Amino acid sequence: MEARLAAFALAVLVVLPSAAHAAPARRPKVLLGIDVLERENFAPLKGLRVGLIANHTSQDGQGRSTAEVLAAASGVRLVEILALEHGFFVDTQAAHIRSTALTLDGRTIPILSLYRGGFSGMRPTPGDLAGVDALVFDVQDVGARFYTYLASMAMAMEAAKKAGIKFVVLDRPNPITGNIIEGPILDDLSLRRESPTSYFPVPVRHGLTAGEMARFYNAELKDPQLLVVPMSGWRRSMWYDQTGLPWTPPSPNIPDLDAAELYPGIGIFESSNLSVGRGTPEPFRLVGAPWLDAEATLKDLRAAHLPGIRFVRQDFTPVDSRYKDERCRGLRLIITNRRVMRPVNVFLVLNQSLMRREPKDFQWRWPELKETMGTDKFRAMLARGDSLSRIKALFDAQDAWFRKIRRPYLLYR
Repeated sequence: MEARLAAFALAVLVVLPSAAHAAPARRPKVLLGIDVLERENFAPLKGLRVGLIANHTSQDGQGRSTAEVLAAASGVRLVEILALEHGFFVDTQAAHIRSTALTLDGRTIPILSLYRGGFSGMRPTPGDLAGVDALVFDVQDVGARFYTYLASMAMAMEAAKKAGIKFVVLDRPNPITGNIIEGPILDDLSLRRESPTSYFPVPVRHGLTAGEMARFYNAELKDPQLLVVPMSGWRRSMWYDQTGLPWTPPSPNIPDLDAAELYPGIGIFESSNLSVGRGTPEPFRLVGAPWLDAEATLKDLRAAHLPGIRFVRQDFTPVDSRYKDERCRGLRLIITNRRVMRPVNVFLVLNQSLMRREPKDFQWRWPELKETMGTDKFRAMLARGDSLSRIKALFDAQDAWFRKIRRPYLLYR
């Protein structure tokens, strides 16, 4: 299956279906940045040669590809597309994505990869930007610091500033709301040049949109040519399914909103030897391992009385990723009230249970965990045997501080 997906992603020419044949769509509650740009008749891009950072989530409110829309826009010349992790079509988990092309409006538009291997392979090169007057970023994020798309945006911002070209962010919702902040803040700034999972000094769950993160980062970068095209109608309290917009999976393992809601907590375990359900139909809603005492872990989780979530026993066998083709003794996570469910708290309780009950089998890859968490304080607190309440108090204090400092960069109420 993976080979077939990779082969499709490496196709030389792909023609997007014409929007003329798409079923008519009801107007959504929220106008995306691309919708607002269309409404403004593409004024910020008039007369410019545009490079578009995009994937298959890059659609307007009527379901038309942003690439298609820009290719047809009067006075705008789309000259290239730059694709992030998982490729333009988000149909491969390959580590390195080769260049491809699209046929749009009768022209062949090259797709260049921004996932060419290693950290440096995520940064646009001077050659990528030759002949480009403006870079446009229009990609759906999931709202967790260690998700790589916004780090790619920041690296592209840096490259655009160095090249002296305009950088435009077409804003999109934070799918898990802009109100909730969770987890430790990145406090080791050296990590920002080591991994895309620790690029911003923000909490794990930061509550920012892509446009707001660009404004936050630009306070440091100071690029005078940054332009954010805000959404219309989005409010910080909105979950993605309240926007009237269709859900398009941002990546293969975020198939739905439930996965996105759990990802800021359960995703941390990707720095360990616990399966988070990759290779199953329910990534980040299943956790387990062949060595797990699932009954004891279930008892611990239920005893914690975590609000907004319940746990049931469910074994699974991944067809890919960690423990491929091995039966994992596991648990299923079921969100019952997303307004009060806090995935980082779920992570803390589950981690405590695993470290206590599975000291020989459960293992952290500590350098990778440091990058994901953005700090070594968590490891130090675990080593001291600090209580969950003390760890959570540290996180909460950091989050309260961040809530104040982010205010100047917010675009929505």
